Amino acid sequence: MKLPEPDHALSPHTGLTREHWVATADDLLDAAWRHASPDQAFLDLPGRPSRSGVRSDGLEGYARTFLAATFRTAHGDDPHHWLERYAAGLAAGTAGEWPAILDVGQPMVESASVALGLRLTKPWLWDALPEPVQDRAEAWLRESLRHVPAANNWYFFPYTVASFLEQAGRGDDETRRARERAMDLLQGWYVGDGWYSDGDGRAFDHYNGWALHLYPALDAHLNGRPITTHLREHLESFALLFGADGAPVYFGRSLTYRFAAASAVGLGAVTGETPLSPGHSRHLISNTLRYFLDRGSLTDGLLSLGWHGPHEASLQPYSGPASPYWASKAFVCLLADASHPLWTATEEAQDEDRTLALPGPGFLVQRHGGVTRLHNHGSDHVRPFEGEHASDDDPLYSRFAYSTSTGPTSRHNVPDNHISLVFRGDRSVRRRIHPLGARDNWAASWHRPVFEANQPMVPGLRVESVTAVWGDQELRVHRVVGAPPGMKAELTGWATDLPSALVPIRGWTGETAQTAPQGTAFTATAKVTTLTADVEGTVTLAAVAVLGGTVEDVDWDARVDEVLKLTLDAD
Repeated sequence: MKLPEPDHALSPHTGLTREHWVATADDLLDAAWRHASPDQAFLDLPGRPSRSGVRSDGLEGYARTFLAATFRTAHGDDPHHWLERYAAGLAAGTAGEWPAILDVGQPMVESASVALGLRLTKPWLWDALPEPVQDRAEAWLRESLRHVPAANNWYFFPYTVASFLEQAGRGDDETRRARERAMDLLQGWYVGDGWYSDGDGRAFDHYNGWALHLYPALDAHLNGRPITTHLREHLESFALLFGADGAPVYFGRSLTYRFAAASAVGLGAVTGETPLSPGHSRHLISNTLRYFLDRGSLTDGLLSLGWHGPHEASLQPYSGPASPYWASKAFVCLLADASHPLWTATEEAQDEDRTLALPGPGFLVQRHGGVTRLHNHGSDHVRPFEGEHASDDDPLYSRFAYSTSTGPTSRHNVPDNHISLVFRGDRSVRRRIHPLGARDNWAASWHRPVFEANQPMVPGLRVESVTAVWGDQELRVHRVVGAPPGMKAELTGWATDLPSALVPIRGWTGETAQTAPQGTAFTATAKVTTLTADVEGTVTLAAVAVLGGTVEDVDWDARVDEVLKLTLDAD
């Protein structure tokens, strides 16, 4: 990728300016368009197909790159004539080439990118289309209003289609209902601290920023209406979830969208709904963009399926060759023109150490030494109708801790940052998480251990857990309640090639080091420290973990009693 020379006067930390963002968009688009179909309706990028099939994957290539092109050209600047190509593809795609939008189908996802792109470039693309093409486009898009979305952020795909149709003078009761339905659901998913669950249940992840805030907040901004999605409050905590090197915290699904994680920061700057200064906002988005560009995210100019480079465990079954191009959402920052403070203010890095408890999602954020750790006592991605008995482990949601410099091990390796109970040869997983509170420097939760072979639940068995932090030190306290004779407990630490430690404080009697041969998104292989103990009845277990440091010589046993009094033993 050929970028302009860095400007270290305006951007002393990253060297990146608006011109670098524009050039990045152009280079990504140029590489993707080498794989366009003759009629320009599909961008058939190389790579493993998704479960939706190659036609859907080709539509995904068109729609997601279209979003980058329209953010890039939203002020009418289109020297590479991107919009002419997308107009031709729209005409061909809506003439019967594109797959139909059906219930919970991938084309519904892509309809939102098509609709938002048409809205952002309406004077130059939509208004120049022949009326028959407009009518065909409306007919294809409108099917998203008539079919069932997945029960989560997907409701904002028909919402975005409806918003465009209304702005194009084609609104009606059907578009109004689609918009009202999504906003009503969003209100029910709000838990506080600026965070929404991605659907019913407790699934908190990067979808907050690149979907649940982005679609309704951007729509309100474009319509000149007040923004009601708690975006400013969300950015208070979300801005901490980036390392000093620009890495987002690696947690939740769809991580192959990479620098889309910074889209909420750019959106806040564009709309003014942000607690961050313009210079701080630019540092966060540019540092994240540079993080991925500098670490091999591109293969032959294309975003690969992975994190740094290709990485299978970062993917989901719905991931296809063009899926990474939801990273296009980061280019929402280009809606701020060259005179906007986002681009004219001097870049500011704010990497001071900080701890923040978020009782809404059940998170404890620990930033120290340029690395952010996210201690998870509230996000599990378990749907209410699934219950607590399914034994599928989801490493992207079930672990007790995530960070900006480590990734969870795969579900086929030893789990990191996890407590499991071993009974009759079966190992438990953590499914539904029940928050018990978060305040100051601690967060707590409990869960019922679910065993991998789906053996009957042990009546009364539960694990109560607390994480408390001081600086870079993590005290992990677990109380096993109702353990039958013959049960063992295992606690694991960070999976990393960085200096780390997991030191027993109370109850643990054994220690081993296990290898995760599939590694993580950050390292090819990883060592995981494991503590073990026999448990029966009610047993309290405690250990201290550190990432990138050493355990301090303090009276940790006294701190265990102090933490228990504040949390699990509190009146």
